[in-house]
Amino acid sequence: MDRLKLVLQYFQSNSESISNGICVILALVSVKLYTSFDFNCPCIPQYNKMYALGAVFVPPIILFLLGVLINRHTGVMMEEWARPTGKRTKNPAVVKYLFSAMMQRALLAPMVWILMSLLDGKCFVCAFSMSVDPSHFNGMPNNTGLDVIKIMAKVPCREDMIFKNNTFPKAVSRYVRCYSQAIGWSVLLTLILLGAVARVTKPCFNHAMFLQTRYWSNYLDVEQKLFDETCVLHAREFARTCVVQFFESMQEDAVLRLPLSHAFSSRETPSEEEEEHLHGITKKKQMDHLLHTWYECRPELDVTQMVYKPSMCITWDDLDGHVVQSDV
Repeated sequence: MDRLKLVLQYFQSNSESISNGICVILALVSVKLYTSFDFNCPCIPQYNKMYALGAVFVPPIILFLLGVLINRHTGVMMEEWARPTGKRTKNPAVVKYLFSAMMQRALLAPMVWILMSLLDGKCFVCAFSMSVDPSHFNGMPNNTGLDVIKIMAKVPCREDMIFKNNTFPKAVSRYVRCYSQAIGWSVLLTLILLGAVARVTKPCFNHAMFLQTRYWSNYLDVEQKLFDETCVLHAREFARTCVVQFFESMQEDAVLRLPLSHAFSSRETPSEEEEEHLHGITKKKQMDHLLHTWYECRPELDVTQMVYKPSMCITWDDLDGHVVQSDV
Protein backbone atom coordinates (compact mmCIF):
# COMPACT_ATOMS: atom_id res chain seq x y z
CA MET A 1 0.00 0.00 0.00
CA ASP A 2 2.85 2.38 0.81
CA ARG A 3 4.50 1.61 -2.53
CA LEU A 4 1.25 2.39 -4.32
CA LYS A 5 1.07 5.74 -2.56
CA LEU A 6 4.65 6.52 -3.55
CA VAL A 7 3.89 5.67 -7.19
CA LEU A 8 0.78 7.86 -7.15
CA GLN A 9 2.71 10.73 -5.56
CA TYR A 10 5.42 10.39 -8.22
CA PHE A 11 2.91 10.56 -11.05
CA GLN A 12 1.13 13.49 -9.43
CA SER A 13 4.38 15.44 -9.08
CA ASN A 14 5.74 14.63 -12.53
CA SER A 15 3.58 15.97 -15.35
CA GLU A 16 5.79 14.31 -17.99
CA SER A 17 5.09 10.91 -16.45
CA ILE A 18 1.39 11.75 -16.37
CA SER A 19 1.49 12.60 -20.08
CA ASN A 20 3.33 9.36 -20.87
CA GLY A 21 0.86 7.34 -18.84
CA ILE A 22 -2.14 8.95 -20.51
CA CYS A 23 -0.68 8.33 -23.97
CA VAL A 24 -0.02 4.67 -23.14
CA ILE A 25 -3.59 4.31 -21.86
CA LEU A 26 -4.86 5.93 -25.05
CA ALA A 27 -2.82 3.45 -27.10
CA LEU A 28 -4.32 0.54 -25.15
CA VAL A 29 -7.77 2.03 -25.70
CA SER A 30 -7.09 2.15 -29.43
CA VAL A 31 -6.19 -1.56 -29.38
CA LYS A 32 -9.39 -2.36 -27.49
CA LEU A 33 -11.46 -0.26 -29.88
CA TYR A 34 -9.97 -1.97 -32.92
CA THR A 35 -10.56 -5.47 -31.55
CA SER A 36 -14.18 -4.58 -30.78
CA PHE A 37 -14.68 -2.79 -34.11
CA ASP A 38 -16.96 -4.80 -36.43
CA PHE A 39 -15.51 -4.18 -39.89
CA ASN A 40 -17.97 -5.03 -42.66
CA CYS A 41 -16.83 -4.30 -46.19
CA PRO A 42 -19.68 -2.99 -48.40
CA CYS A 43 -18.42 -5.12 -51.33
CA ILE A 44 -19.43 -2.43 -53.83
CA PRO A 45 -16.78 -1.18 -56.28
CA GLN A 46 -17.59 2.49 -55.66
CA TYR A 47 -17.38 2.27 -51.86
CA ASN A 48 -14.88 -0.44 -50.95
CA LYS A 49 -11.74 1.68 -51.07
CA MET A 50 -13.42 4.73 -49.52
CA TYR A 51 -14.82 2.73 -46.58
CA ALA A 52 -11.61 0.76 -45.96
CA LEU A 53 -9.26 3.75 -46.09
CA GLY A 54 -11.67 5.69 -43.89
CA ALA A 55 -11.57 2.88 -41.31
CA VAL A 56 -7.76 2.93 -41.43
CA PHE A 57 -7.12 6.69 -41.24
CA VAL A 58 -10.17 8.43 -39.69
CA PRO A 59 -9.89 6.84 -36.20
CA PRO A 60 -6.14 7.67 -36.02
CA ILE A 61 -6.94 11.30 -36.79
CA ILE A 62 -9.43 11.33 -33.90
CA LEU A 63 -6.92 9.62 -31.60
CA PHE A 64 -4.23 12.12 -32.64
CA LEU A 65 -6.46 15.08 -31.79
CA LEU A 66 -7.30 13.50 -28.43
CA GLY A 67 -3.60 12.99 -27.77
CA VAL A 68 -2.92 16.65 -28.55
CA LEU A 69 -5.76 17.82 -26.30
CA ILE A 70 -4.85 15.75 -23.25
CA ASN A 71 -1.11 16.47 -23.50
CA ARG A 72 -0.04 19.11 -20.97
CA HIS A 73 2.86 20.14 -23.21
CA THR A 74 0.33 21.49 -25.71
CA GLY A 75 -0.90 24.20 -23.35
CA VAL A 76 2.60 25.08 -22.13
CA MET A 77 3.89 25.29 -25.71
CA MET A 78 1.04 27.49 -26.95
CA GLU A 79 1.30 29.80 -23.94
CA GLU A 80 5.05 30.20 -24.39
CA TRP A 81 4.70 30.76 -28.14
CA ALA A 82 1.83 33.30 -27.92
CA ARG A 83 2.87 35.29 -24.85
CA PRO A 84 4.31 38.82 -25.23
CA THR A 85 8.09 39.06 -24.91
CA GLY A 86 8.05 41.57 -22.04
CA LYS A 87 11.10 41.33 -19.79
CA ARG A 88 11.74 37.67 -20.60
CA THR A 89 12.90 36.73 -24.07
CA LYS A 90 11.49 33.69 -25.83
CA ASN A 91 13.60 30.65 -26.61
CA PRO A 92 12.52 29.03 -29.92
CA ALA A 93 14.43 25.86 -29.01
CA VAL A 94 12.17 25.33 -25.99
CA VAL A 95 9.04 25.70 -28.12
CA LYS A 96 10.46 23.22 -30.65
CA TYR A 97 11.27 20.76 -27.87
CA LEU A 98 7.75 21.02 -26.45
CA PHE A 99 6.26 20.59 -29.93
CA SER A 100 8.43 17.52 -30.57
CA ALA A 101 7.49 15.98 -27.21
CA MET A 102 3.80 16.67 -27.84
CA MET A 103 3.90 15.14 -31.33
CA GLN A 104 5.73 12.01 -30.17
CA ARG A 105 3.13 11.30 -27.51
CA ALA A 106 0.15 12.23 -29.68
CA LEU A 107 1.27 9.93 -32.54
CA LEU A 108 1.54 6.82 -30.35
CA ALA A 109 -2.13 5.80 -30.37
CA PRO A 110 -2.69 6.55 -34.12
CA MET A 111 0.36 4.48 -35.09
CA VAL A 112 -0.90 1.59 -32.97
CA TRP A 113 -4.26 1.71 -34.78
CA ILE A 114 -2.64 1.82 -38.24
CA LEU A 115 -0.26 -1.04 -37.42
CA MET A 116 -3.13 -3.12 -36.04
CA SER A 117 -5.17 -2.57 -39.21
CA LEU A 118 -2.20 -3.45 -41.46
CA LEU A 119 -1.30 -6.59 -39.54
CA ASP A 120 -4.94 -7.69 -39.46
CA GLY A 121 -5.38 -7.10 -43.19
CA LYS A 122 -9.18 -6.85 -43.41
CA CYS A 123 -9.19 -3.19 -44.44
CA PHE A 124 -6.42 -3.81 -46.97
CA VAL A 125 -8.33 -6.69 -48.55
CA CYS A 126 -11.46 -4.56 -48.79
CA ALA A 127 -9.61 -1.64 -50.35
CA PHE A 128 -7.36 -3.43 -52.85
CA SER A 129 -9.06 -6.70 -53.78
CA MET A 130 -10.19 -5.06 -57.04
CA SER A 131 -6.54 -4.35 -57.94
CA VAL A 132 -5.59 -8.04 -58.00
CA ASP A 133 -5.23 -9.82 -61.33
CA PRO A 134 -7.71 -12.74 -61.12
CA SER A 135 -5.80 -14.74 -63.77
CA HIS A 136 -3.28 -15.78 -61.08
CA PHE A 137 -5.98 -17.70 -59.18
CA ASN A 138 -8.17 -20.65 -60.09
CA GLY A 139 -11.89 -20.99 -59.54
CA MET A 140 -13.11 -17.52 -60.51
CA PRO A 141 -16.87 -17.74 -61.11
CA ASN A 142 -17.70 -17.04 -64.78
CA ASN A 143 -21.43 -17.77 -64.89
CA THR A 144 -22.59 -14.90 -62.65
CA GLY A 145 -23.29 -12.32 -65.34
CA LEU A 146 -21.11 -9.78 -63.48
CA ASP A 147 -17.99 -8.10 -64.78
CA VAL A 148 -14.56 -8.75 -63.24
CA ILE A 149 -14.53 -5.56 -61.14
CA LYS A 150 -17.80 -6.40 -59.38
CA ILE A 151 -16.69 -9.97 -58.77
CA MET A 152 -13.37 -8.83 -57.26
CA ALA A 153 -15.19 -6.26 -55.13
CA LYS A 154 -17.20 -9.11 -53.55
CA VAL A 155 -14.06 -11.03 -52.52
CA PRO A 156 -14.17 -9.70 -48.88
CA CYS A 157 -17.77 -11.00 -48.66
CA ARG A 158 -17.05 -14.71 -48.81
CA GLU A 159 -20.60 -15.62 -47.84
CA ASP A 160 -21.89 -14.20 -51.11
CA MET A 161 -23.80 -16.71 -53.23
CA ILE A 162 -21.44 -16.39 -56.20
CA PHE A 163 -18.63 -17.86 -54.08
CA LYS A 164 -20.57 -20.84 -52.77
CA ASN A 165 -18.22 -23.83 -52.36
CA ASN A 166 -15.42 -21.83 -54.00
CA THR A 167 -11.89 -21.22 -52.69
CA PHE A 168 -11.26 -18.24 -54.98
CA PRO A 169 -12.08 -15.46 -52.43
CA LYS A 170 -10.03 -17.17 -49.73
CA ALA A 171 -6.98 -17.33 -51.99
CA VAL A 172 -7.28 -13.69 -53.07
CA SER A 173 -7.80 -12.55 -49.48
CA ARG A 174 -4.74 -14.47 -48.33
CA TYR A 175 -2.67 -12.93 -51.13
CA VAL A 176 -3.70 -9.35 -50.34
CA ARG A 177 -3.37 -9.91 -46.60
CA CYS A 178 0.23 -11.02 -47.04
CA TYR A 179 0.99 -7.67 -48.68
CA SER A 180 -0.78 -5.84 -45.85
CA GLN A 181 1.16 -7.69 -43.15
CA ALA A 182 4.44 -7.14 -45.00
CA ILE A 183 3.77 -3.39 -45.08
CA GLY A 184 2.80 -3.42 -41.39
CA TRP A 185 5.93 -5.26 -40.28
CA SER A 186 8.06 -3.00 -42.48
CA VAL A 187 6.57 0.12 -40.92
CA LEU A 188 7.10 -1.29 -37.41
CA LEU A 189 10.71 -2.23 -38.20
CA THR A 190 11.36 1.23 -39.68
CA LEU A 191 9.99 2.95 -36.57
CA ILE A 192 12.12 0.77 -34.30
CA LEU A 193 15.25 1.46 -36.37
CA LEU A 194 14.58 5.20 -36.38
CA GLY A 195 14.10 5.17 -32.62
CA ALA A 196 17.29 3.17 -32.09
CA VAL A 197 19.32 5.43 -34.39
CA ALA A 198 17.98 8.56 -32.68
CA ARG A 199 18.77 7.08 -29.28
CA VAL A 200 22.32 6.14 -30.23
CA THR A 201 23.23 9.29 -32.15
CA LYS A 202 21.67 11.77 -29.70
CA PRO A 203 24.90 12.18 -27.64
CA CYS A 204 26.78 12.96 -30.87
CA PHE A 205 24.91 16.23 -31.25
CA ASN A 206 25.01 19.25 -28.94
CA HIS A 207 23.86 17.42 -25.84
CA ALA A 208 24.35 20.50 -23.65
CA MET A 209 21.82 22.41 -25.75
CA PHE A 210 19.38 19.50 -25.43
CA LEU A 211 19.76 19.52 -21.65
CA GLN A 212 19.17 23.26 -21.56
CA THR A 213 15.98 23.09 -23.63
CA ARG A 214 14.69 20.18 -21.56
CA TYR A 215 15.45 22.01 -18.32
CA TRP A 216 13.65 25.20 -19.38
CA SER A 217 10.70 23.28 -20.76
CA ASN A 218 10.33 21.59 -17.36
CA TYR A 219 10.76 25.00 -15.74
CA LEU A 220 7.87 26.45 -17.76
CA ASP A 221 5.65 23.55 -16.74
CA VAL A 222 6.53 23.89 -13.05
CA GLU A 223 6.22 27.67 -13.15
CA GLN A 224 2.73 27.44 -14.60
CA LYS A 225 1.63 24.95 -11.94
CA LEU A 226 3.10 27.02 -9.10
CA PHE A 227 1.45 30.16 -10.46
CA ASP A 228 -1.91 28.37 -10.57
CA GLU A 229 -1.44 27.07 -7.03
CA THR A 230 -0.51 30.55 -5.77
CA CYS A 231 -3.55 32.03 -7.49
CA VAL A 232 -5.77 29.42 -5.83
CA LEU A 233 -4.26 30.21 -2.43
CA HIS A 234 -4.69 33.94 -2.92
CA ALA A 235 -8.26 33.52 -4.21
CA ARG A 236 -9.14 31.38 -1.20
CA GLU A 237 -7.80 33.96 1.27
CA PHE A 238 -9.42 36.81 -0.66
CA ALA A 239 -12.78 35.02 -0.69
CA ARG A 240 -12.53 34.11 3.00
CA THR A 241 -11.81 37.72 3.94
CA CYS A 242 -14.71 39.02 1.83
CA VAL A 243 -17.15 36.48 3.27
CA VAL A 244 -16.07 37.17 6.85
CA GLN A 245 -16.42 40.92 6.35
CA PHE A 246 -19.85 40.43 4.81
CA PHE A 247 -21.20 38.43 7.72
CA GLU A 248 -19.59 40.74 10.27
CA SER A 249 -21.38 43.67 8.64
CA MET A 250 -24.63 41.72 8.58
CA GLN A 251 -24.22 40.91 12.26
CA GLU A 252 -24.52 44.60 13.10
CA ASP A 253 -27.89 44.83 11.31
CA ALA A 254 -30.62 44.61 13.95
CA VAL A 255 -33.27 43.61 11.42
CA LEU A 256 -31.59 40.36 10.43
CA ARG A 257 -30.83 39.32 14.02
CA LEU A 258 -28.41 36.65 12.90
CA PRO A 259 -27.03 34.53 15.76
CA LEU A 260 -23.43 35.11 14.71
CA SER A 261 -22.06 37.06 17.65
CA HIS A 262 -20.96 33.97 19.53
CA ALA A 263 -19.46 32.43 16.40
CA PHE A 264 -17.40 35.49 15.47
CA SER A 265 -16.45 36.25 19.05
CA SER A 266 -15.09 32.75 19.50
CA ARG A 267 -13.24 32.91 16.17
CA GLU A 268 -9.63 33.82 16.57
CA THR A 269 -8.42 36.91 14.82
CA PRO A 270 -6.35 36.13 11.73
CA SER A 271 -2.66 36.06 12.33
CA GLU A 272 -0.18 38.20 10.46
CA GLU A 273 0.94 35.17 8.41
CA GLU A 274 -2.65 34.60 7.18
CA GLU A 275 -3.02 38.25 6.28
CA GLU A 276 0.25 38.14 4.36
CA HIS A 277 -1.30 35.58 1.98
CA LEU A 278 -3.07 38.48 0.29
CA HIS A 279 0.32 40.11 -0.45
CA GLY A 280 -1.16 43.57 0.00
CA ILE A 281 -3.68 43.03 -2.84
CA THR A 282 -7.10 43.78 -1.43
CA LYS A 283 -9.09 45.03 -4.45
CA LYS A 284 -10.29 43.52 -7.70
CA LYS A 285 -8.57 46.27 -9.70
CA GLN A 286 -5.22 45.47 -8.07
CA MET A 287 -5.57 41.75 -8.79
CA ASP A 288 -6.55 42.33 -12.42
CA HIS A 289 -3.57 44.66 -12.79
CA LEU A 290 -1.23 42.05 -11.29
CA LEU A 291 -2.48 39.27 -13.59
CA HIS A 292 -2.19 41.56 -16.60
CA THR A 293 1.36 42.46 -15.61
CA TRP A 294 2.28 38.78 -15.24
CA TYR A 295 0.99 38.10 -18.74
CA GLU A 296 2.63 41.13 -20.35
CA CYS A 297 6.08 40.87 -18.75
CA ARG A 298 7.21 37.76 -16.93
CA PRO A 299 9.92 38.24 -14.28
CA GLU A 300 13.52 37.77 -15.28
CA LEU A 301 15.08 34.37 -14.66
CA ASP A 302 17.49 35.63 -12.02
CA VAL A 303 17.12 34.26 -8.50
CA THR A 304 20.09 36.30 -7.19
CA GLN A 305 17.80 39.30 -6.73
CA MET A 306 16.79 38.41 -3.20
CA VAL A 307 15.48 41.90 -2.48
CA TYR A 308 12.43 42.97 -4.43
CA LYS A 309 13.42 45.80 -6.72
CA PRO A 310 10.64 47.52 -8.64
CA SER A 311 11.19 47.95 -12.37
CA MET A 312 9.22 49.80 -14.97
CA CYS A 313 6.85 47.86 -17.19
CA ILE A 314 4.37 49.16 -19.73
CA THR A 315 0.84 48.06 -18.81
CA TRP A 316 -2.73 49.05 -19.61
CA ASP A 317 -4.68 51.16 -17.19
CA ASP A 318 -8.26 49.90 -17.06
CA LEU A 319 -9.60 53.10 -15.61
CA ASP A 320 -8.79 55.72 -18.23
CA GLY A 321 -7.67 53.44 -21.07
CA HIS A 322 -4.17 54.91 -21.43
CA VAL A 323 -0.83 53.18 -21.56
CA VAL A 324 1.10 53.96 -18.40
CA GLN A 325 4.33 52.90 -16.73
CA SER A 326 3.97 51.11 -13.43
CA ASP A 327 6.24 49.35 -10.98
CA VAL A 328 6.49 45.61 -11.31
